[in-house]
Order: sequence, then structure tokens, then C-alpha cells
Amino acid sequence: MRAMILAAGRGERMRPLTDTLPKPLLPAAGKPLIAWHIERLVTAGIRDIVINHAWLGQLIEEHLGDGRRYGARISYSPETRALETAGGIVQALDFFRGEPFLVVNGDIWCDWNPAEALRLGPKLAAQGRLAWLLLVPNPPHHPRGDFALQPDGSLRDPGALAPQAGAGPDTPLYTFSGIGVYRPELFAGMEKGQPAPLGPLLRQAMQAGRVAGRVHDGVWMDVGTPERLREVDSMGAKVDLARRQR
Repeated sequence: MRAMILAAGRGERMRPLTDTLPKPLLPAAGKPLIAWHIERLVTAGIRDIVINHAWLGQLIEEHLGDGRRYGARISYSPETRALETAGGIVQALDFFRGEPFLVVNGDIWCDWNPAEALRLGPKLAAQGRLAWLLLVPNPPHHPRGDFALQPDGSLRDPGALAPQAGAGPDTPLYTFSGIGVYRPELFAGMEKGQPAPLGPLLRQAMQAGRVAGRVHDGVWMDVGTPERLREVDSMGAKVDLARRQR
């Protein structure tokens, strides 16, 4: 399986830190935030990685290079204008060679094991699914959540829940973590170079019962502000200490 790390955001809420450094290169516990993602992917056996970038993207390429020092094989998908999430994925779609692939938001911190994605790829096709999403309990900055998890493991758009038997306004919602496994068919018919959000594609597939997922009960954080970056810096330091003590 191949993976994509989304790293094209401007990081407005991180300014002035991101005025001279792209958000994925902001340090957390002594290494760039994006390096934690790369290391987790490689440990899980996922070494072929494509990274999209826009704002100060050349700095990302200069720092990471071809990924050899991480044990990875890194490619890049530069964007001259903001393509949003689905548009960015479509731009790099050829990289995945028609196979299911993993996408990770570059500005999150999560202790989820990417090795799970290796088992999910074959299951998606067998079940007729187009996507699998990792959900998390709603954080304070996003209390309303995004999607509902059904007993059969499928995900539903909350706007489509009320008409269904056994579902209503009290159905618990969870937040999309920014980690997902997708089949290329989800993006069929989309044109390269055109901005497109991911949400509408997922909601359309959910209506057809073609999106699955689960809730992650470990550590997750959207590193969207300097305050959260400091929290991640502290957590990352503890992770490094634990590794050294093994």
C-alpha cells in the first residue's frame, strides 16, 4: 500500500510561526511534525509516500529529500494553487497505481497504527466500500462532530440520519480524524488541477452505504494552533523518552 500526507495548508492560525516555515516542518519534540508521520508509516511497512505541498513547499522538499534517511521513498505533488483535499488527492492519484491507499492529514498528531490500513485495502473492495475513515471522540474545538457510526460499521452523514429506522437526533456523532483509506473509484470522473473538497464525495458515498469506519480511543489532536503544538511537543517528548527506556 502507498500513502499520502496532506501538507499543502497555509497554516493561518499558526502565524507568525508559519510565515517563514510551512506547518509540517514546525518542530514537535525535536523533529518536524511531518517526520512523526513518516516514521510511523515506515514502521508499519508503508514506505512509498507522496506529499502534496503549496506554501513554502520547496522547504519541505529540501528538508525531507527523497526520504532515504527515514527508510522511505518520498515523492512530491506540488500545487500552484489551493486544490483542497479531494483536489489534492486527485492531482496525485496516478501515484497509487489504481490500488487502495492511505491518506493522513499532515497537521494532526495521532498514535494510531498505520499497519491497520494494510488489512483494510482488500476488505474495501470485498465489501463494495469506497472509503474507510478513522473517527475520534469530539474535541472541545469541534463538539458537534462529523459522522455517525452505525452498528454494522458503516458511516452516515447526520443530515441523512433522521429518516432511517432507529436513528434520530440523539445518534452520537464523531469527528473525522483526517486519516482515511480510499479506493481510487471514489474520485472517478474528477479532473486534475481543479479544487474540490472531500466532504461532498464522502457524504455521497455514505448515502449509498459505501463508507465504513471505526472510533479510535487513543491519542489524537488537530495541531491547528500554537497552544496545541506545545501540547504535542510535550507528548512527543514523552514518546521519545519511552522509546529510549525500552
